[in-house]
Amino acid sequence: MSQKPVAAFVGKNPATFDYVYSEAQKEEIARLTQLKSGVYGEEEMRSGKLMDVEYIFSSWGMITPTEEEIRKYLPKVRAVFYGAGATDFFARPFFACNVPVLSAWLANAIPVAEVCLAQILLGLKSYYRCTRSCSKSNQGWIDARKMTGPGIYGDTVALIGAGAISLHLQELLKNFNVNVLVVNSRPEKRTVSLEEAFSKAFVVSNHLPNREDNIGVLNGKLFASMREGATFINTGRGAQVNEAELCEVLKKRPDLTALLDVTFPEPPEDGSELYKLPNVQLSPHLAGSLNDEVHRMADYMISELKRALAGEPFQYQVKESMLLTSKN
Repeated sequence: MSQKPVAAFVGKNPATFDYVYSEAQKEEIARLTQLKSGVYGEEEMRSGKLMDVEYIFSSWGMITPTEEEIRKYLPKVRAVFYGAGATDFFARPFFACNVPVLSAWLANAIPVAEVCLAQILLGLKSYYRCTRSCSKSNQGWIDARKMTGPGIYGDTVALIGAGAISLHLQELLKNFNVNVLVVNSRPEKRTVSLEEAFSKAFVVSNHLPNREDNIGVLNGKLFASMREGATFINTGRGAQVNEAELCEVLKKRPDLTALLDVTFPEPPEDGSELYKLPNVQLSPHLAGSLNDEVHRMADYMISELKRALAGEPFQYQVKESMLLTSKN
């Protein structure tokens, strides 16, 4: 029987591994490998404690060795299993050393899409606008009956962006009789414009990738064009929204609703208009994987370990072309 490969948890914060990897998942990794005890950071790496490691398991707070350090201190590493999302900040030196990097970015897309689905369905009913009115008075309750939206049958939803979250959300929305407009994140590839999406959809959900060219692209003109009673959802990035212009539109259009899980800065500064406007609903960046949901990311990486041990192709391998940040 061949000897089990040596594995280790590698990262800057040991508490992260207790959060992302359950005891049962740690035991599964230990069953499949010779798992070193503890969590190893850059200091331990440079002291030679990872010279025998073949498989690295990590998550948020992954160390960032240079290409030279990987060759010197991680000479036997055959794969990095990253139980989290974006790998831009550490992946390229591993690529240069021909070490595959696996990421659970698709696992992290699932809870975001699920949160957005719930908000979209409620938005189509004008739930948020109606509850604002109902909470005021008996007359507000009566008025709210006149504010109900088109409902979840035949109306239009717009998804801004076509990445993993958007794709999963598109699949979820197939269970409902709604029209879905998808705006490609690359302007040159768009068949549906931002202007068309904002003016036609009753709910607009932002899923643009975190790139510099997307900063501030969702502006006041777009928000002003939204339909009576429409809802805007942002689980992308706060900087993609011109928040000053959004606030100006929301002041003039109390019929609109903005559901913001992300802001810029995050959280908003004390005194921000976002805290004051009744048609803004803030949440603390909770759409992504939290609590029990983070174990899904660990499961994805354990499944990749099993593929590696069986000599099967990886399913969640990161390619350099997938990275969002430039080399410089």
